[in-house]
Amino acid sequence: MRFLFGLVAATLFASPALAQCGGGFNSFVKGLKTEAVQQGFDKDPVNAFFKGVQKDGAVLRADRAQGVFQKPFIDFSRHLISQNRIERGQAMSRKYDAVFDRAEAEYGVSRGVLLAFWAFETDYGAFQGDFNTRNALVTLAHDCRRPELFRPQIFAAIELYSQGNFDPARTTGAWAGEIGMVQMLPRDILENGVDGDGDGQVSLKTSAPDALMSGAKMLSHLGWQPGQPWLQEVTVPAQMDWSLSGPGKPRSVADWQAMGVQARNGTLSDLPASLILPQGHKGPAFLAYPNFDVYFEWNQSFVYVLTAAYFGTRLEGAPIYNAGKPEPGLPGAQMKQLQSKLQARGHDVGKIDGILGAGTRAAVQAEQIRLGLPADAWPTAELLNRL
Repeated sequence: MRFLFGLVAATLFASPALAQCGGGFNSFVKGLKTEAVQQGFDKDPVNAFFKGVQKDGAVLRADRAQGVFQKPFIDFSRHLISQNRIERGQAMSRKYDAVFDRAEAEYGVSRGVLLAFWAFETDYGAFQGDFNTRNALVTLAHDCRRPELFRPQIFAAIELYSQGNFDPARTTGAWAGEIGMVQMLPRDILENGVDGDGDGQVSLKTSAPDALMSGAKMLSHLGWQPGQPWLQEVTVPAQMDWSLSGPGKPRSVADWQAMGVQARNGTLSDLPASLILPQGHKGPAFLAYPNFDVYFEWNQSFVYVLTAAYFGTRLEGAPIYNAGKPEPGLPGAQMKQLQSKLQARGHDVGKIDGILGAGTRAAVQAEQIRLGLPADAWPTAELLNRL
């Protein structure tokens, strides 16, 4: 379930033909074979890797059907976080206690973080996807929407195949080419695969220790700082300068406290933090510490990242967040209308898709400031009407 609005920048590596996509599928595959040989792979294994490759229309349909991200945070998080997932997470924490201890000792990644990814990506390994991975990667590289992401993964899969760790005809996973219990792309596996159970193999589909240790190593590789928090629920005053809120706007905890921001439970860290108001100043509120930014290297959907980060804290004992009483948001059609209006005013909101992503949030906040509305980046009917 690692939905791809964009994935790990570290998974990309240079290729002389990254921009090539589209055209006849057979011709495209022929070009991939040529490039693989140019990169140093032997011709016979390359031919064997691509034997029987097919374009998968179901992959393209899945890529374009990510409407779940139109849900606001409260709805989205309640959809993903069930009592069953919490209880299973607690059970998995006990079952693999030694593995989680080792992951934290070696890579500094807390068990709640890994458990949350494990839960959301594959429901603790139960649903890993049945798409042929090779076909999925080639299909998405052939499609001209994001070839720069998927084309390099094909050559990484060829490398895995040459090592005996990938079966082009039988390896399956998610529609976007991720493999295993925590859904890792081939290049991630090459760079961060760990033999967690000591059997001499990295088996991310069948070995929970391998998957968890590999996931921890990847997060460490992406910049996770050991022993530091990532997210904490807070309370906010009725009035403050809401334009200071939003991802990527860190301030000292002393500054936030001076404005009336307080920890809902426990004490605040002394690290710089950004104030996150996913549904405006009347809804849930969180302080996001530097480790929170690492989540965006895993998945670039704001609502997914915040939900995964929150669930990690919940699995480590945090209470259910206070949903507050946020103002009603905009349904999909009105969100698209809003995005069109924002775009007409010169804001870069990306694709008109009805999803409240980073670009749309920034544009909403800018217009709220201009119009004298509470600048909390939460789009409302009033904002749409004023525009």
